[in-house]
Amino acid sequence: MQAQRQGFIQEQRFRMSPQLFQSIELMALPVLDLREKITEELEKNPALEVLEDNGVVSLDAAYSPKKEEEEYFETTSDSGFISRPSSEASDEHRKFIEGALARSETLQEHLLRNLRLTPAGEELRRIAELIIQNLDENGFHKEPPGLLLKGESPVRIREALDLVRSLDPPGCATSDFRESLAVQARLLPGAPEGMEQALEHLELLEREKFAEAARKLGRSEDEIRFIFKRIQGDLTPFPGRGFSSGEETRYVVPDIQVITREGDFVIILNDEEIPVLGISPFFMKIAEQKKTPGAAPAAGPGTGAGIGSRAEIKQVRDFARENIREARWFIHSINQRNHTLLRVSRAIVEFQREFFVKGPKYLAPLTLRDIAQELGLHEATVSRTANGKYMQTEWGIFELRHFFTNSISGMGSAGSRYSKEGVKEIIRELITAENRRLSDQEIAESLARRGISLARRTVSKYRNELDLGSSHNRYK
Repeated sequence: MQAQRQGFIQEQRFRMSPQLFQSIELMALPVLDLREKITEELEKNPALEVLEDNGVVSLDAAYSPKKEEEEYFETTSDSGFISRPSSEASDEHRKFIEGALARSETLQEHLLRNLRLTPAGEELRRIAELIIQNLDENGFHKEPPGLLLKGESPVRIREALDLVRSLDPPGCATSDFRESLAVQARLLPGAPEGMEQALEHLELLEREKFAEAARKLGRSEDEIRFIFKRIQGDLTPFPGRGFSSGEETRYVVPDIQVITREGDFVIILNDEEIPVLGISPFFMKIAEQKKTPGAAPAAGPGTGAGIGSRAEIKQVRDFARENIREARWFIHSINQRNHTLLRVSRAIVEFQREFFVKGPKYLAPLTLRDIAQELGLHEATVSRTANGKYMQTEWGIFELRHFFTNSISGMGSAGSRYSKEGVKEIIRELITAENRRLSDQEIAESLARRGISLARRTVSKYRNELDLGSSHNRYK
């Protein structure tokens, strides 16, 4: 039997401290999430305090009297006319702004409101409300009505479906866009004869094969063209689109702004949304307090009262020092996050100078490794820094990730001077400016004349990513 022996093994392990984890977490936060994190830390750490917050305006400042020149610029839209509105006009303006910022109506809310205005029995209305709540953002069923309304009368289900489909927008409560178009054609006032039958050959109509469709439907080609024109103008395949999805709108606040000044680029960090933090003087005073002889109350021999008093003072001092240490690390992590973000942004501007000068279609191939090697950082650090953050440029607001794009040749940053996103912008430009509908093959040939070798199927893939239809689906 083999004997067991005790032995020592030396190994290295990486253990992440809470402070390091916090620093990595702050590095990945966009400016709005960072502000929320700062609020949480302020509530948790009493040694941390706000020295200055430009993102918050006090009520006194908001309603303080303005100088004449300030009032001039705020109350006029014409440089040659000064208008000082009355308090009544200001109240009306405020109400208008509040109304403009109201949340938009969802598809379900719109249909339910129309349902309440429609004469219907209580039982029919109850089933119709269940059907409406089961619709997705396109107006189609999430679950089959038979499964959702199991146990209900099939006759009642059919009546409720017909009721919901007749509400505005018509064609909701259907299985897909084909059924929706058929319902809309049935409900359309003055619909041309044969429209429902023509929808059964929608693929032929989309490809403008009117002669073949006319032969199958037993109608003239002119009739088919007229029907197709009515389908395009009066029907919509996704009736629910155009309404709010019901999700909370999240606004993008750029972390970085790039402007041109005297022929050079200036990079500005959006620090107005980030409060200036500092250490509480009260906690500093407690942490620096030293125990002096006689500070503890006198106590008789063996009572231990003096020791207890000294222990309490030490406990309070240690509490203050620990919170100050965490506060300093938090402030340091925020400063490190801002410093790294500025460095990465400067490097992006240098690598993508053509983009900032000439526009989106000049976006060059760039990888995380390129920036990491340039700055001496790890790729993961660059990735966290770019994740979820936005840059405001003269060409619009872009996510930092947008500037990292592979070469279309797939050979890395040195393989081609054309990036995938840049080529997609060129394709968008060709389609937008086309005098006639270009096929994917014609777009590929046009790109080849510019020195961009791209297969037809790749052009089709990029066009779909741009949400642009094929030549058969792009109508003037």
